[in-house]
Amino acid sequence: MPDLPTRDRGPRTVRRLALVLAICAAAALSAGCAAPAVRGAAAATPTRAVPMNAPAYPQTRRGDQHDRYHDTDVADPWRWLEELGSSDVHDWVEAQNAVSQPLLAALPAREPLQRRLAALWNYERWGASLSGTHSFEVPVARHGRYFYLYNSGAQDQSVLLVADSLEATPRTLLDPNALALDRTIALSSYSVSPDGRHLAYAIADGGSDWKTVHFRAVDTATDLADELGLVKFTPLSWSPDGRGLYYSRYPLRDATQGDDSKQVAIWYHALGTPQSSDRFVYAIDDHPTRNPYGEVTDDGRWLVISVSDGFASNGVYLLDLASPDAEAVRLLDRWDARYEFLGRRGQEFYFLTTAGAPHGRIVAIDLDHPAPADWRVVVAELPEVVDGATWASGRFVVRYLTDAHSQVRLYDEDGTGHELALPGMGEVLGLDGRANDTELFYAYTDFLTPHAIYRLDVASGRSTLFRRPAVSLDPARYVTEQVFVASKDGTRVPLYLTSRRDLPRDGRRPTLLYGYGGFNLPLLPAFSVPVAVWLEQGGVYAVANLRGGAEYGEDWHRAGTRLQKQNVFDDFIATSQWLVDHKVTSREHLAIRGRSNGGLLVGAVLVQRPDLYAAALPAVGVLDMLRYHTASANARQWSSDYGLSEQADEFRALRAYSPVHNVKSGVCYPPTLITTAERDDRVVPWHSYKFAAALQAAAPPNCANPLLLRVETRAGHGNDRPAWMQIEDFAEQWAFAARFTGLEVAP
Repeated sequence: MPDLPTRDRGPRTVRRLALVLAICAAAALSAGCAAPAVRGAAAATPTRAVPMNAPAYPQTRRGDQHDRYHDTDVADPWRWLEELGSSDVHDWVEAQNAVSQPLLAALPAREPLQRRLAALWNYERWGASLSGTHSFEVPVARHGRYFYLYNSGAQDQSVLLVADSLEATPRTLLDPNALALDRTIALSSYSVSPDGRHLAYAIADGGSDWKTVHFRAVDTATDLADELGLVKFTPLSWSPDGRGLYYSRYPLRDATQGDDSKQVAIWYHALGTPQSSDRFVYAIDDHPTRNPYGEVTDDGRWLVISVSDGFASNGVYLLDLASPDAEAVRLLDRWDARYEFLGRRGQEFYFLTTAGAPHGRIVAIDLDHPAPADWRVVVAELPEVVDGATWASGRFVVRYLTDAHSQVRLYDEDGTGHELALPGMGEVLGLDGRANDTELFYAYTDFLTPHAIYRLDVASGRSTLFRRPAVSLDPARYVTEQVFVASKDGTRVPLYLTSRRDLPRDGRRPTLLYGYGGFNLPLLPAFSVPVAVWLEQGGVYAVANLRGGAEYGEDWHRAGTRLQKQNVFDDFIATSQWLVDHKVTSREHLAIRGRSNGGLLVGAVLVQRPDLYAAALPAVGVLDMLRYHTASANARQWSSDYGLSEQADEFRALRAYSPVHNVKSGVCYPPTLITTAERDDRVVPWHSYKFAAALQAAAPPNCANPLLLRVETRAGHGNDRPAWMQIEDFAEQWAFAARFTGLEVAP
């Protein structure tokens, strides 16, 4: 669910499904953004800014709602803020913005930060993260054509280009900037037909997770009449003949609206026909929360159905497309692990799985002998954690995680292989391919390196540079260090620190600590313009790799879920304390930030340890843990990580850390800027509304710390925002953090 992570978890669109359903991306603050040359004062000192005292907050009506959970009565005085379509909530949001916006605009650092962000954002780049996904899109080759995203630097949304060769001059195939005057209609995903003649692409309007799928002729760059609605997170899997595709859609709620409280079903759309004539393919009718998503094998014989129900495990069914009356074969229906289809050869199907291997392995399953005892191990489990895999040209290309950075190895089918040399200790994204592909593309990035695109020749294992952004950063002036911190229970937690080399450790460095810790998503080193701006002003940027993520495999993930979710907060508090104890910073100079599940992290830690922080920036957070699952069927899927308040033991765990329910009256909480978006239908904004109401109501009369809510009115959950909107958002957040950590911003 992700800052929308710049992640790509597997070689096909359908393999990203579990991540797309997650709350938000996690790793980078803004993918693919330029880095600056060093500017600012040689050493930061506390900013002597115009004081920002607590404002007069809008009056928030306190209701008398009470709920009974098992043997416990729980008050919910802010329940009325869940009525997002009501005029009362609309007026309340406007009143909150009327307080927060002028205060944020008046911060001394806001204008220079906005100028600097805009200047650094303006650089030429290739590849991009797309709206609402966790993937970073790299070039795709189809039938001799190459498709890739490009941004001149001045464009709010990246443009999709097509070229007849890697050396040929590309032409524009789709420009999302032309879809709306304010550039808030974004490209969400795309899929090119196997013959390279047609493009299927999904767009998101104003940040919504609801998508509309269109079709475009590649030769003429013009749209067909076809249009698909009722979709959110579906892959678009073409039939091998390119005449149509398989996708998953929700049923109708009424004449025009989809019903995302119900399950999706798989349908087939034939080009040149209306959606009303699409052919029904498959639905699950024996389980109320499982959703099917289909991928066609490269030869067109099978539809591989990945069945989603949370993030800890999934099922895999097979439908024989050569037999019109065939029943789906439930090949993997044990719900004991995660399974990701990689490809097939004859009767053998290759899967990346955590079954019997919490770090991941690749197995071959024979359809005639599918019992686990008969599985053939192709790539055995290693101490490193598998982060994704692709089968192409008879080789397995496997991404690994080692202490929260990427490694890549290529394996032949007999299990022998070699390691791919990488530029540094960073993150690899991409390596997406099909069985017959002879070349794959990937991006490399780290905290000081913008995303560079490489071409991998699969047979030889050699990489060549395709495109590298030209930026003014001198990496020698900065340093990234990785340390390991002992958590409350002794668990070893990685922590990355990046700063200018000339900064002393005197306990006075304004520091921004970022974390996520959930949904099996790792936080890896990645470049970000906002982070670069923070660094050049003399700030320290820290990233904590917490339990709940994927950094050390499935055991690490599960150790931060359900009844053990408190481990995530303990890990974050431990890294915070380490920064103070080792004189990187101090309580007076330490700010924390997180998005979505990371917004939950910041909210929970804020109410548990308000003494430890100078400022908090929870963004689009999941903050009411007793009712998060009532928002949508998608939100209920998060129960694999969070648990449900309907279960007595899980209720007690949720109640113990739920930020909305643990705000203490009379506590002067640190300065807090809560940010959300009115059109966020993934983590609905009432989470942030209720948390802001609780914090503001609890503040004692003598507390001068501002507790602000800032609501964007035409945006959603992820990185679908145009560049201008992201620049304004980060300028406000960074100016707020600068004001309360003492970061001195160059004018």
